[in-house]
Amino acid sequence: MKQADAVISAAASAYGQGRYAEAEALCREILKAIPDHVDAMHLLGMCAHDGRRLEEAQQLLERVIELDSRLHDAHNNLATVHFDLGNYEEARRCQEKAIALKPNFAVALTNLGNTLMHLGLFGQALELHERAIKVKPDCADAFCNRGMVEMMIGQFARAADSFDRALLFQPRHAEAIVGKGMVSMELRHHDEAEAKFALALSIKPGSPRILAQRGRLYFELSRLDQALADFDAALAISPKLELALRGKAQTCLIQGKTAQAIAAATTLMEQNPRSEMGVALMGFAYSNQGEIDTAIEYLDRALAIRPDYGDAIRGKIFLQDYRAEADFAVQQAVRRDWWDLIGAKQPRRALPKRPLDPEKRIVVGYVAAEFRQHSAGLTLLPVLRHHDHARFEIICYYCWPVQDEYTAKFKPLADVWVDAWQLSDDELADRIQADNVDILIDVSGHTTGNRLNVFARKPAPIQATGFGHATGTGMQTMDYVLADPIFIPPPVRHLFPEKIHDLPCLITMEPVSDQQPSELPMLRNGHVTFGVFNRIYKISDDAIRVWSRLMREVPGSKIILKHGLLDDPLLRDGLIARFVAQGIAEEDITCLGSTSRNDHLLAFANVDISLDTFPQNGGISTWESLYKGVPVVAKLGNGASSRAGGSIVAAVGLGDWVADDDDGYVEIARRFATQPDYLAKLRAELPARIAASPAGNVEIYTRELEAGYRQFWRDYCAAASEDGDAA
Repeated sequence: MKQADAVISAAASAYGQGRYAEAEALCREILKAIPDHVDAMHLLGMCAHDGRRLEEAQQLLERVIELDSRLHDAHNNLATVHFDLGNYEEARRCQEKAIALKPNFAVALTNLGNTLMHLGLFGQALELHERAIKVKPDCADAFCNRGMVEMMIGQFARAADSFDRALLFQPRHAEAIVGKGMVSMELRHHDEAEAKFALALSIKPGSPRILAQRGRLYFELSRLDQALADFDAALAISPKLELALRGKAQTCLIQGKTAQAIAAATTLMEQNPRSEMGVALMGFAYSNQGEIDTAIEYLDRALAIRPDYGDAIRGKIFLQDYRAEADFAVQQAVRRDWWDLIGAKQPRRALPKRPLDPEKRIVVGYVAAEFRQHSAGLTLLPVLRHHDHARFEIICYYCWPVQDEYTAKFKPLADVWVDAWQLSDDELADRIQADNVDILIDVSGHTTGNRLNVFARKPAPIQATGFGHATGTGMQTMDYVLADPIFIPPPVRHLFPEKIHDLPCLITMEPVSDQQPSELPMLRNGHVTFGVFNRIYKISDDAIRVWSRLMREVPGSKIILKHGLLDDPLLRDGLIARFVAQGIAEEDITCLGSTSRNDHLLAFANVDISLDTFPQNGGISTWESLYKGVPVVAKLGNGASSRAGGSIVAAVGLGDWVADDDDGYVEIARRFATQPDYLAKLRAELPARIAASPAGNVEIYTRELEAGYRQFWRDYCAAASEDGDAA
């Protein structure tokens, strides 16, 4: 026993100096001679934990507690193992036992606070960290853990201070450095965050938690391959790490690796059924497959766990646009939920008085994540190209981390260009106020990359939404929606908090002028080819049922489906199976995946008639088809998103291609499919028809938009003068 005491002393010294293999070997030597040596078994359990052999560590520490249940350290260390296994309730039980044995045990107090944070009990967590700090005022871990809770409840300045306090006592505290990086991420200071994560990894190479945080950063920066590599590296070490599983699922969803996303979300939900993000991610995986109702069920489950979970609310906003039964009232109700739970809680700006000259040069600010190759960008580019800069100063606030060839086209069209994606919401609101913006335009709506939290602050006197997702925001601080009478008909406008301002069409598009319409394919093929060049999650079961009926009524007809996600075999095979279930032969279905935009446009040469998706219609895809001379069959539905196709098709003079119901939709397509001479003539004439219409003539469209902006400003000046708000 005396010899064992000397060896355990050497083992403890080796462990303290990070020589874990040596410490482990010495412990095993002791246990060979004395199988129930408590200290050796305890230290061996710590070595197993540090080597990520968590099940072995759990067994060893449980045996230690069997041998001596009074060891507060053993209870705390077993709690750490349970925590790393994701067994938060077990971790909590062990930490409470450790504290019962030693009430002023600072490490256990702050560790219990950390566990409670993961259980969503933020107030109790903060109390425990404060108790730990009171017991041990230089406890770097307690300050760091307090900062993590403050991060979770949105107190970023306080969190940064807590991390700084931790680093004051322990300058190489890797977790506090990571915390600083996380604060930087929340404030969109991505370069600072990357530097912090690199520093933390130099202190703790291969740490799965740090790798997962860096993966999160890369995901935010749209560096998806790097993000996935970090998440996979973290999961190779810690297969159940929640942050890495969440990140992997998110990344795979965007990359079209739906099966991998489902696997990660499933693992996440198995180990933590109350992971609101795991449940929501499963919903998004179902939405990728077009199973909208199931997706919404999962999002509702996530919101039952956390009612103010912004991603889930935004997901519901997005997905309600895909449900035939979701009318204007349903769509606006979920937007109102976002406002009540999130938007209304943002700090509202008090704007200083300004000169009220109704005819002045108006400062218009466009806030967009879409100044790039993106459908919304294609609607905005021609407007910016034709703005009258003598009467309007144009400022573009770009809120996306990646620039491309289209970004290069946008930049010279702005009087002022602001790379805003690294600005926090408050910093961006400050910049907009400093720029004296009169009319601030939201392009993104509730889609990815939006800055609606900035619009909730009301940094400009007039705010409007349009171009990208013009279905309304539900916000009391948004003054206008840019739309048209078909897209948002007058009888439902009372449901919107915003005023509806009518344009010739809800969107226009940069003309496709460098490609001539092709020969009508049915003349060379001897059969009709229908085309759907749209997002596959817009392809509802109702649409497939109607299209299949149409194909049965037009003998020999075929269909081409094109979207980037069709590169994913799971999604491609699933889509084909849905047609086959409706009696359509697999050989009559062609699926095309991602291509360059030029090749995408060239593919319309193989389509006679395009079929608009419903209830969620196409936008840019409809314009592209029309520019290529391919008419589009559209159907008006119950909500804004199910009326976009009809709006665009009617705006270029093809009102007889717009149906009110399924029967009308089939009849229009069937009737025109028997008129090849008419289709060939229309194919040649459509580009000129578009150019002659106010919706398609981008110069006329922009003048009408500017007339709207001028009226917004005049109305504001008149109202402000009456209220005495002039400077």
